[in-house]
Amino acid sequence: MRKLLVMIITASLLSGCQTAEDGLTTSSTPVAVTGPAASAIAGDMASRLAEQIGPAGTTTLKMEKDTSDFAAALEAALKGWGYTVITDGKVAKDVKPVELAYSVDGVDGQLLARLSTPSIALGRAYTATADGATPASPLSIMQRN
Repeated sequence: MRKLLVMIITASLLSGCQTAEDGLTTSSTPVAVTGPAASAIAGDMASRLAEQIGPAGTTTLKMEKDTSDFAAALEAALKGWGYTVITDGKVAKDVKPVELAYSVDGVDGQLLARLSTPSIALGRAYTATADGATPASPLSIMQRN
């Protein structure tokens, strides 16, 4: 029953994703995720994103500048998968980066991580542990046209 609730919450949150005029935005009420939990969630979500958006050598990702542990862990995980990640807003003229928005929110004692690009949105609930975090739901994938 709990997994069904998490899946319903995940689906409803992902269906409510909106884009701003200039692109994607991050959640306005993120939960501070630090240390091993930030690394575990970022590593899992980066690998799932890599499965969906294609080869690292041809894709440049653009993220908002953020000093949180999760943002740093996500940037490192994406670079570990071979992606070029831009956080300073400086884009070469011949490069068209993919905008990447992310958030981690608290939902029913768990953490809901979301990654969004203009073409796809991923979401997954996690349970924080002393050693990091473990997935508490299946991966939710929403394709956009």
